[in-house]
Amino acid sequence: MRADSSLPIRGLAALALLAVACGKSEKHEDAAAGAAPPVPGYLAYVTNEDSNELTIIDTGADSVVATIAVGTRPRGVKVTPDGKTVFVALSGSPKCPPSMPDEECEKLKVDKSKDGIAVIDAATREVTKVIPGGSDPEAFDISADGKLLYVSNEDAGTASIVEIGPGTVRATVPTGREPEGVTVSPDGKTVWITGETDHDLTLLDAETGMKATSVKVGLRPRSVGFLPNATRAYSTNEADGTLSVVDVASRKVIGSIKLPGEAKPMGIAVTPDGKTIYVSTGRGGQVVAVDAATDAVKGSVAVGKRPWGIALTPDGKKLYSANGPSNDVSVVDLESLTVTKTIPAGGVPWGVAIGPRP
Repeated sequence: MRADSSLPIRGLAALALLAVACGKSEKHEDAAAGAAPPVPGYLAYVTNEDSNELTIIDTGADSVVATIAVGTRPRGVKVTPDGKTVFVALSGSPKCPPSMPDEECEKLKVDKSKDGIAVIDAATREVTKVIPGGSDPEAFDISADGKLLYVSNEDAGTASIVEIGPGTVRATVPTGREPEGVTVSPDGKTVWITGETDHDLTLLDAETGMKATSVKVGLRPRSVGFLPNATRAYSTNEADGTLSVVDVASRKVIGSIKLPGEAKPMGIAVTPDGKTIYVSTGRGGQVVAVDAATDAVKGSVAVGKRPWGIALTPDGKKLYSANGPSNDVSVVDLESLTVTKTIPAGGVPWGVAIGPRP
């Protein structure tokens, strides 16, 4: 999606206070008053782009346990490994789909004071602060040591490297145009960023933040996923319905996987054992399973409308799909590759992240 040019971020402190206040007033719990606390497990955090909320789902019961206000146009979402902190990318830029003419997009209101990364205390379910994330932050990932965020700035053609502790932008690095997906490699050494308009991946050195190289892939890449052993990376290419297979060591494309039907590949998730790659297909309305050993499609399941973000439970048994226009989340049993439950969410669910209960 296009957005307007970069401007300074302002008013983050005011936004943080507003988000906290809204979170307190709009938060609700499904559990009955006085009920015993849930057993330890995992929570799925779903960003709702249009309703400015975060839906929290108990993956054991597959039910919503809370909904909190987080800020404007939330998209990317990540959880720390200990489950204590949730980060959400916020944007004051308007939604400009590819079908919208440039001149129409430029007429829409932009409020850069609403750009930032919301920091949420997972135990209290409150926004504690909003830190800078560059212009129009969309997606991001967390460094291996948990100290940095690498953030795509969609409208600026850059990535911001953010120090979480002090909440400051350490560096801004040029990327391919319209950067979106951001993934840190399993070894923590490189950061892979998709460039939708330049049809490439920008690779950054995770320690120095310097650009290492770029790799041309399929048309309009959206996300990157890795095999756990970091031998291969896969980019989801929306416009040509493919996955590009990249050899990590040589940083070269070594294959292309065509997905079935009207697939518009978006999100990607790889099972913990590295055997299967799951891809959401946007307007294709499905999640597709690919055999990592053969690069062959081995199945698919229809979910809601325009599935975007997807995430797996740590045991690799269930997948959660954020279905934008459906305003819901599909729960997929991966052994049978069937939808076992559909959970209502907020307006236009975008991203999903799963972490341990704090």
